[in-house]
Amino acid sequence: MLRTVCIVALLVSVSGAAFAIENFPRPDFSEGYQAPEVTTPRPKAELFSYIDIAVLFLALMLSAYLSLKKRSRRDLLVLVVFSLLYFGFYRQGCICSVGAIQNVALTLADGEYVLPLVVGAFFGLPLLFALFFGRVFCGAVCPLGAAQEVVLLHPVKVPAWLDNGLRVLPYAYLGLAVLLVTTGSAFIICRYDPFVLFFRLGGSAGMLVFGVVVLLLATVIGRPYCRYVCPYGVLLGWLSVFARWRTSISPGECVNCHLCADACPYGAIRPPTPEPGTIDRREGKGRLALLLVLLPVLVAGGAGLGWMSSPMLARINDQVRLAERLWLEEHGQVEGQTDASEAYDIQGRPYMEAYREATIIKHKFDIGSAILGGWLGLVFAVRMIIASVRRRRETYEADVVACMSCARCYASCPVEHAGGSAKLVQHSERTS
Repeated sequence: MLRTVCIVALLVSVSGAAFAIENFPRPDFSEGYQAPEVTTPRPKAELFSYIDIAVLFLALMLSAYLSLKKRSRRDLLVLVVFSLLYFGFYRQGCICSVGAIQNVALTLADGEYVLPLVVGAFFGLPLLFALFFGRVFCGAVCPLGAAQEVVLLHPVKVPAWLDNGLRVLPYAYLGLAVLLVTTGSAFIICRYDPFVLFFRLGGSAGMLVFGVVVLLLATVIGRPYCRYVCPYGVLLGWLSVFARWRTSISPGECVNCHLCADACPYGAIRPPTPEPGTIDRREGKGRLALLLVLLPVLVAGGAGLGWMSSPMLARINDQVRLAERLWLEEHGQVEGQTDASEAYDIQGRPYMEAYREATIIKHKFDIGSAILGGWLGLVFAVRMIIASVRRRRETYEADVVACMSCARCYASCPVEHAGGSAKLVQHSERTS
């Protein structure tokens, strides 16, 4: 019932967003005029910011309790619905813990920018809980994850090779987002949030299409945005490795029935591994040694490729594009003016000033792009090293980095329930 209500709410928001796009066009001025970007939602009073922080903290505590202590999928789904309604539709997706990455990066890069308290809290509290309890924020608190959770109807398994490859994308997105923020270019996480349009019932037609596509994918693929795009999930996954209390599939002795792996739509359940032979151990050690030798090569190679891509990435910056356009106009290589170059001429500023500002920004991109490339090289190397290390598992275990703390594995585990003995007998009969 709750799932149905949420799906209907999302469908209504889609139609409402489309209605807003079609019926409230921007005014068409005869002169070159760029409409200012409207801040939505409007800033709230300081009291409401403290209320939002308190609600976030309580929701995180409740998510940790329901997923790790009470182990209730049903109760956790109720919290998912609440988070979707409160942090999504009521708060209209702002402040977002995912987007707060950009504010933190800007704070570290620009000494004049002061991080607002509510932004710092929404960024830091989920990470703090992940350090102790795993990804309980993803499980039932994040409105972006909640929107995907309630529309998942018929999950299909993503092939392991494709899943492993796509899981690199959030690392690239995280690095690119930090690069663009620290160079003063763009807040791409907020700009390309596929769900905020539904929460605010308004936005561009292009983002509406993008959001609908993501939601349609989420009906058959478990949380595609969370698994293959979300940069905040990278940070949560790192800290979850150190969690003292984490998801344990079975409250008792695991019988290796495979039901939890079938129930998990995120590919986060790792099966038991056979005892490796002597030859396998030697081959594994050889691969590991080779990868350790190649690690600095991959990092250096990635840094070089990143530096080479700097001119292309720098053109994302408005100031760089403006300077290039002004140079082309000044040397007669293009005809006419763009709105930006015309506005610059109206201000009466010398072209050399724009060229100097663009040069400074390009220098930042040279350094940042090299770091981004080295970062991606390091990610590839570390992931290959982790894949080459075969840890012995005797039972099914949740991958703490990939686990979304959704409690589906609890609901499927026969040991979890009083009626589990009958299921165990049936399973034994099928396997015998």
